[in-house]
Amino acid sequence: MSNRLTGKVVAITGAGRGIGAATAAALAREGARVAIGDVDLDIAKATAERIGGDTVALPLDVTSNESVAAFMDTIESTLGPIDVYINNAGVMPLSPLLDEDDATIDRIFAINTRAMLHGTREAARRMLPRGNGHIINVASTAGKAGLAGSATYSASKAAVIQYTEGAYAELHPRGLDFSIVMPGITRTELTAGVDDLPGFRAITPETVADAIVDAVVKPRLEVFIPRSARPLMNVTRLLPFRVGQALGRKMGVDHVFLDAIERPERSAYEARATGKDHA
Repeated sequence: MSNRLTGKVVAITGAGRGIGAATAAALAREGARVAIGDVDLDIAKATAERIGGDTVALPLDVTSNESVAAFMDTIESTLGPIDVYINNAGVMPLSPLLDEDDATIDRIFAINTRAMLHGTREAARRMLPRGNGHIINVASTAGKAGLAGSATYSASKAAVIQYTEGAYAELHPRGLDFSIVMPGITRTELTAGVDDLPGFRAITPETVADAIVDAVVKPRLEVFIPRSARPLMNVTRLLPFRVGQALGRKMGVDHVFLDAIERPERSAYEARATGKDHA
């Protein structure tokens, strides 16, 4: 138990499972008062109970502007002004792009991109009168390089990166901090059936959570996880496109997501990610 973040009020979207849940636990261990928001309130409550302390679970549908505002209102009335807002909610349905239906495309952008835009804007409006606050947007290394089988997901996360850079340029001079979290393949339901890449092994949600805690303690814009991803991403983008593609093929990134699409261990997640488990 540490006290580096004692007194800090942190809100996390999509935090009932995966990276969000691990981040909530890590922040609570540092003394933060954490609010978990999730569309699955039962899962969120179980996670909050497991974490303990001042952790609270609240209903949240990130695709609804009204729900996001109510989420923040409740946090501010119970825990206090939000110091750190983490846009973590996201989905990653995998599909060859010619097979992807319009409903899935709309859902990916509604959750991964539009919800992040609105959450950032709403949080910033509440933080700016105080002259401080920190908004953390969870993107992906896939946002730096479009990958076969996840073209739409990659595009949605590229938007997160560019929007956050723009928000930083506009609002950092007015006192707000921003961070873009870019994990590699992380072992959660989201990557069920996805293989490790040679020299670029999958990481755990706890590893991502620790990096987010470090960014809260000492804010920085770019948070690559693992850190070794930074030079890899930067170098491949500096290379001629065809050279970068050839390097990617050697690593297996040209088929790692395509290979996972039909694997049975992915079916339950795919149904939930596309919303077809409720259809």
